[in-house]
Amino acid sequence: MDAAGHDDETSQECRQLSEVTISRRQLAESELPIYPGIGLDRISLVVDAQLAARALAALQAAPAIGFDTESKPTFLKGEISTGPHLVQLASDEHVYLFPVAFAANHDVLRQILAAPHLLKVGFGLGNDRSALRSRLGIELSNVLDLGEVLRGPGHRGTVGAKVAVAHYFGQKLQKSKKVGTSNWASTRLNDRQLLYAANDAHVALQIYRAWLRDPEQKAPVNDQR
Repeated sequence: MDAAGHDDETSQECRQLSEVTISRRQLAESELPIYPGIGLDRISLVVDAQLAARALAALQAAPAIGFDTESKPTFLKGEISTGPHLVQLASDEHVYLFPVAFAANHDVLRQILAAPHLLKVGFGLGNDRSALRSRLGIELSNVLDLGEVLRGPGHRGTVGAKVAVAHYFGQKLQKSKKVGTSNWASTRLNDRQLLYAANDAHVALQIYRAWLRDPEQKAPVNDQR
């Protein structure tokens, strides 16, 4: 076993994936171990004022938090999204999922997302700024989009969480398209939705930690599409 806990074969595969480019086909066909993610026992669906207050205290005490949103998909031509419907905020220890349908969550989300002293990190946050402003009147502050930070020269688009997990952890992040396009406007999310949403925010924070530890943190992570 090497220092990272991988055997020689897995470590070699990780190095190969971490070189100049990582194609989605390579990633799908790789035999990397599965990224374990965070468990249900460390996920809270915030549906009342008391839990919202506890979440606020925990998240404000963190030096940085993972951040993501989910929206109910639109299927009809010209249909306008009413999202985001769920906001995910993660500390290293716990993930809090805030359904936007609960009015008690709005002020807590505003205090966290607009806080200039609290760093929010995530992937693919390009649409979140305008969506949160439109839906909740929240102006995002102190946000780091890892998809932008990690991309290399000549790379079209942003780096995704799957590629970053392969690069930094030598593991495969599994994401179900069926779950990702499910009804996030529902106030009764099932376990698969809870895990999907929570890990989107939590993995971003873990990638950020790994990036800070990287002695070549300015070096890009390339995703060949």
